[in-house]
Amino acid sequence: MERIISFQDDILTALSKNDKQRFRDIFLNIHPMDQAAIFNALDHLGHEQIKKYLSAKEFSSVFQALDLEHQNDTAKELDDRYIAKMFGYMFADNVADFLEIQDDAYRTKILSLMTDEESTEVEELLNYAEDSAGTIMTKEYIAVDRKDQAGNVLKRLQEEAPDAETIYYLYVVDAQHRLQGVLSLRDLIVAEDSERIESIMQTNYITAGVDEDQEEVAEIIKKYDLIALPIITAQGLLAGIVTVDDVLDVVQIETEEDFGELGTTRGAMDHKLTIFQSAKKRGPWIILLMLFGMITANIIGAFENTLEAVVLLSAFIPLIMDSAGNTGTQALTVAVRNLALGNIGPGSVIKTLWRELGTGFLLGLACSVLLLIIIPLLYPSGDIMLAVIVSLTLIITLSLSAVVGAIIPMVIKKLKIDPAVASGPFITTINDIMGLLIYFTIATTLLSYL
Repeated sequence: MERIISFQDDILTALSKNDKQRFRDIFLNIHPMDQAAIFNALDHLGHEQIKKYLSAKEFSSVFQALDLEHQNDTAKELDDRYIAKMFGYMFADNVADFLEIQDDAYRTKILSLMTDEESTEVEELLNYAEDSAGTIMTKEYIAVDRKDQAGNVLKRLQEEAPDAETIYYLYVVDAQHRLQGVLSLRDLIVAEDSERIESIMQTNYITAGVDEDQEEVAEIIKKYDLIALPIITAQGLLAGIVTVDDVLDVVQIETEEDFGELGTTRGAMDHKLTIFQSAKKRGPWIILLMLFGMITANIIGAFENTLEAVVLLSAFIPLIMDSAGNTGTQALTVAVRNLALGNIGPGSVIKTLWRELGTGFLLGLACSVLLLIIIPLLYPSGDIMLAVIVSLTLIITLSLSAVVGAIIPMVIKKLKIDPAVASGPFITTINDIMGLLIYFTIATTLLSYL
C-alpha cells in the first residue's frame, strides 16, 4: 500500500502539471495491478487525462487489471471504437468475461468493430456453457509442430511470446490441430538447436475437456501443480489453455458462491443491490425457513402438557436448539469442504458418517457431564432428573445432528446439485426440529420422575 501511495503522489503531481512524459515514465513502469489501483482512485477528469496520455494498447493492461465492476464503469467513459481497438490487445478470455455481462446489442456492436480473427476467438469463448473450462480458457498460447527444430522454435518465441499469456509450456499439434504433446520452456532451452520437438516433448500430459466444470479444472491444476492446463474438444483438438491465474479467479468466485449458499444469501452479496433486489434474493429462503419454524412451534405446542407440568423445561429449549444447530453446521462445513476436495467417495461415505456420529457423541457426552454439574448449581430447586433429561437429550441430539449435517450435502451432490446449497440455516432448522422432538419425548417419558 505504501508503494502505491508513493507512485500515486508522483503521478498526481505529473497530472496536475500536465507533464505527459513524467507521467508516462512513472506509470508505464509499475505493475498493471498498481496502475489499476491508481486509476480507480482518480475521478472522471483524472481518467480522461490518463486515457489521453496512453495509447489503446497501453491502456489495455490497465483495463485488464480492473475487476468486472470497474471495467463496466470505465467502459461507459470510452468510445466504442476505442474499446474495440483496446480489446485487440487484450487476452480473448478477459474480453469474453467482460462482454458476457453486457446486453446483446452492446456485445454485438463491440464485436462488429473488432477484426474478424479477434471477434471469432471471443465469440467461441462466449458460446461455451456457463462455468465450463471453455469459458475461462485463453486462446493466446504457442503451438508448434512436432517436426520442427528446437532452434527454430526459440526464434519464434522471440516474436510470439509478447502476445501469449504464458510461454512456460508450448503445445505440439498436428495439421488438424490435435494435441500431440506438451513441451516445457526449460526442456526447449537446454535442447540442441537441431533437435526435433518430437524427441523432447512430453507425451504423457494432463488435459481437460472444454465442457468440464471450472471447479474440476481448478482441482486438476492444483493436484498436478500446473502453470497451465491444455483444454481439448471431444475430437482431441486443442481449444485453448487455462492458466493458474484464471484458476485463482475461479476459486475466489466459487468460494463467494459457497459462502452465499451456506448463508442462504447467494446472489445477494453484491453491495450495489437495491433494498428491493436484496430482499427479493434473500426472501425465498427466509420464507421457507419461517415455514420450517412453524413446525418447531407446533412441536412445542404438542408437548404443552409436559411444559405445564415442569415449566423449567422451557428454559433449556434454546440450549438444545443452539447446540444441535451448531453441531450440524460444523459437520456440514467439514462435509462440503471434503466433497469439494474429493476426499469423500463411494467407499468412504459410511466411514465419514460413522466418524461424525462418534464425534457428535463425544461432544454430547462432554456437554452432558458439564450440565450434570452446572444445572443443579443454577437451579437448586430443580430435581437432578432435569439435568439427566437435558444431558441425555444432548448426547442423542448432537450425535444425530452431526450425521444430518454430513449426510445432507452428500445426498444433494448425488442429485448433481452444488452441496453448498445445503445451507447452514437449513441444517440448523432441521436439527432444531429433531432436537425438540428428542427433548420432549425424553421429558414426557421421564415426567413421572420429575
